[in-house]
Amino acid sequence: MIDESLLNSLSNKEKEIFKKGLEDLINQTYVIEDEYKQLNKSYVSLQDFIAQIIEVQPNALWVLDKNGDIFLQNSEAKKISNLLSHIDTEQKTDEIECDGVYYLVKVALHVEKTVISATDITEEKRRERLASMGQVAAHLSHEIRNPIGSVALLASTLFKKVSIENKPLVLEIKKAIWRVERIIKATLLFTKGLQPNFQNFYLNKLSQECETATGQYTYSKDLDFDLGLPEIEVNGDFELLVLVMQNFIFNAIDAIEEDDNEKGRVVITYKEEKNKHTIYITDSGKEIENKNILFEPFKTTKTKGHGLGLALSLQIIEAHNGSISLLEEEKGFKISWSKYNDN
Repeated sequence: MIDESLLNSLSNKEKEIFKKGLEDLINQTYVIEDEYKQLNKSYVSLQDFIAQIIEVQPNALWVLDKNGDIFLQNSEAKKISNLLSHIDTEQKTDEIECDGVYYLVKVALHVEKTVISATDITEEKRRERLASMGQVAAHLSHEIRNPIGSVALLASTLFKKVSIENKPLVLEIKKAIWRVERIIKATLLFTKGLQPNFQNFYLNKLSQECETATGQYTYSKDLDFDLGLPEIEVNGDFELLVLVMQNFIFNAIDAIEEDDNEKGRVVITYKEEKNKHTIYITDSGKEIENKNILFEPFKTTKTKGHGLGLALSLQIIEAHNGSISLLEEEKGFKISWSKYNDN
């Protein structure tokens, strides 16, 4: 409040000066208020900008206050909120496993805030594990190859000399050796990498090789095989595609062996679909229990197997610009590769 007695004691000139000063003060107040509004707007805009930067990050990000409460986080962090309780903020860098997923965690301190990032490195860990397992598998395969070759030679010699009633026993030995040799071949192919040798051949030759292979495979049930493929010319690596077909047929046989029925059927059919060669392989065997690990190397859904058959088959088909997928309406697989590989 302005003292009226003081105001009345002022001369007209002093009143004008006082009035002018008061107007300037009021105007300055408006200026300060406007600057405050602009500053607040800039602060809100900066907050929004920082939030957007955090949100677009591909990894999970948290910003904690001095009490350890969440000050800011992005949507990736919200998806794995349970991970936060496992993080030691005293560790600047750490690797944490949570719910079967591996994360690389980094922690940074800034004033009274703690910034935490978590990056999914599960695939990197998987590649490291596969590389290590592959090296061991390749070494073992090399070590096994020579003695297995000697045993195979001795078995062939023995088969010629034993009596007729003992020949079935030696034949089973030869089948077992053949299977070990296939495992060695698959392991070395998988670990060394594929180098397809594309050439023209008739598709029905695959059927002939598969029919021969079923005679080398051991099974106990009454199986019906329909492995017919048309006599059409295609282009691809014949030996590798034979390996693919054998892998799927043997998987089908194993599934039938694990089934409760005493009989089973394996069927191969061919269709030409949208510039692709497509082969369907179906069987009447046991349903696949864990479809998520079908093509995971060194993992298998069967009671027997080395876990490389489907993984290697996928590599081979992808090298032919193709794909492998599960059928939905019946138990089996669809194998397709591009006709543009054809010369």
